[in-house]
Amino acid sequence: MDKEKRNIATKLETESKYLTNILDKNDVKDFKKLIPELQDTWHKKQMFRTETEMRFSVLSDNKYPNRASKYWQCVREQNTHFENLVHLSFDARKNEVEIEKLKIKIAKEKNKLDKQLLQVELEEKIYGKASMELVAKHRMREVATWSKLKKEFHNGSFDDKDVNTHQAESYKIRLEHQKATLTPGSSQPEVFNVLGQLDTLNRVMKDGELLPNKENKKLKRK
Repeated sequence: MDKEKRNIATKLETESKYLTNILDKNDVKDFKKLIPELQDTWHKKQMFRTETEMRFSVLSDNKYPNRASKYWQCVREQNTHFENLVHLSFDARKNEVEIEKLKIKIAKEKNKLDKQLLQVELEEKIYGKASMELVAKHRMREVATWSKLKKEFHNGSFDDKDVNTHQAESYKIRLEHQKATLTPGSSQPEVFNVLGQLDTLNRVMKDGELLPNKENKKLKRK
């Protein structure tokens, strides 16, 4: 049994005896029967995106129409989960210190009620620790899956150092897809936004505004 399951199982068993404070006896009895199922549910619940959702929803072809745009979106997604994982690590370390401090306080506390209150806080921190471990596991899953997808899309046909390099062509294809979906029923702001961006991008590309300075000057002389 892995760490997350072990922690939540212990917590469910411990907390079930206190549920009489908020549930009637029959509900508590039903809860106890459901502990194995709830333990399993807690462990296998979906957190963040599955690979299926990454491929068809996040990286949908209409938004990211080529390998370059898909690759760079993978970079954005991977970095988001990486940074959240690091911040979660800081939170977990703080939580661990708070757990140890509470254990010391409980050992020293003489007042019965204050000691009980500290124990509740400790158990809450322990549950929080189990939740952080589960979140971290799924954060890491996303980081690893985005790495897999980056490798899949990276075939050497585009610049993987500067995100700006691919954007004009990628956004043009995306805007042309959006233009094709416009109908007589499309709202005026929607039409204005899509056509305005597409026309501007076409002009920017034609005028060479995105070319390096030397090439840009040569184009303007012509």
